[in-house]
Amino acid sequence: MTSITVAAIQLAFGEDTSENIRNVSDLVREAARKGAEVVLPPELFEGPYFCRVEDEGLFATARRTHEHPSVLAMQALAAELKIWIPTSYFELDGPHHYNSLAMIGPDGAIVGNYRKSHIPDGPGYEEKFYFRPGNTGFKVWDGPDRTTLGVGVCWDQWYPEVARTMMLMGADILFYPTAIGTEPHDPDLDTSRLWRRAMIGHAVSNVVPVVAANRIGTEHGQRFYGHSFICDERGDIQAEFSANETGVLVATLDLDQAKRHRAAFGFFRDRRPELYGRLTQDI
Repeated sequence: MTSITVAAIQLAFGEDTSENIRNVSDLVREAARKGAEVVLPPELFEGPYFCRVEDEGLFATARRTHEHPSVLAMQALAAELKIWIPTSYFELDGPHHYNSLAMIGPDGAIVGNYRKSHIPDGPGYEEKFYFRPGNTGFKVWDGPDRTTLGVGVCWDQWYPEVARTMMLMGADILFYPTAIGTEPHDPDLDTSRLWRRAMIGHAVSNVVPVVAANRIGTEHGQRFYGHSFICDERGDIQAEFSANETGVLVATLDLDQAKRHRAAFGFFRDRRPELYGRLTQDI
């Protein structure tokens, strides 16, 4: 049997980058003690979610991949604990800025870098001001025990095309680090249930386990609503947090079983890509 033990961590973040990274590191260690082989922190965990406003001074917080404090800290931790850590960070590349993710392997090396493909723009989520759309294409990586890990970042998680593409690239499990909470333009709109349903839908329609990690806490009046979770290939929740919990979710997933279920459902057998050309055309 090929199984994998995975973890998602959930916590709040303040203005002190060093403290945020220490807090994440403490939870990563806890996850490793509980047997996790892949540990997923939330999106942009070095500090508060800065994209709520357009402030040109915040571009100065971006760093090159091999110089970013979050990446450097997770590299050291991954090497020490012999685990995989998908690490979200604000990337500087020459004059360009990206919302990126470094996949860090158990030797501490960066296996590869993914740049977030879908960039939102709206009240409280002004990401287009800061980030270029990613130019890496979607990515999957070899993980523990011959598994293949797929990772999308936050807004990517709403797109069925992202999940399906990673599955066609061989993903055995999908990870989504995120930073999502209240909608400043509509205080009555609670997207937390929609957010979970979208990713559980990816699990069901691709017959694949999904791991999602979100932040919590209130930052400048914007409340991040947690609800991190791990579900199996049926979309059944294996571990979950509420809106306010800090800690580590851990679950062991049977990927051989998922593979059998995937084949039996026939979703990939019955695909008709010759009929899907409209998907690649502009509206």
